[in-house]
Amino acid sequence: MIQRLYNWTLSLAQHRHALWALACVAFVESSVFPIPPDIIMIPMILAQPRRAWLIAGVALVASVLGGLLGYAIGALAFDSIGQPILASLGKADAMAEFSERFNDMGFWAVLVAGITPFPYKVITIMSGWTGMPLATFVATSVLARGVRFFILAGLLWHFGAPIRDFIERRLGLMFTLALALLIGGFVLVKYL
Repeated sequence: MIQRLYNWTLSLAQHRHALWALACVAFVESSVFPIPPDIIMIPMILAQPRRAWLIAGVALVASVLGGLLGYAIGALAFDSIGQPILASLGKADAMAEFSERFNDMGFWAVLVAGITPFPYKVITIMSGWTGMPLATFVATSVLARGVRFFILAGLLWHFGAPIRDFIERRLGLMFTLALALLIGGFVLVKYL
């Protein structure tokens, strides 16, 4: 089953609309969706390594634009949209305390969340809700998401064939690790 899913994802990565699908996932991941764009990005780059930089660029632009939607949700619609999203991630109770500390460390919070598996949407919504300066938010988002996506693209572009071979030989293990990282990110959000 995992092999079929992997083969389907690789074939989807070569589809003529794959960049649009990546852009949509990267956009909504930054504000409401729990699945990171890396899950689409990795097979796309493995399938077409010559397009690695374009793929990373699309993910970056769409993610930052989605981050602006998250920021707007936090700034303009926190009570009706932002709070339920954060509550579903187990963060509703920590809002007031987090708000006080957030803007003191806002640059670092956005940078860390943008690079790591920590759900970026939490930080985008909180940035708007706490009133982080928009210029700081955008600049840090571009830096963080750029580092994340372009390092991933560079590694896959340079080591693509051996990485693809490694993944394909250990597909069950890779699937388990990816699932553990995803669950670990949600657990981390719940207890931070």
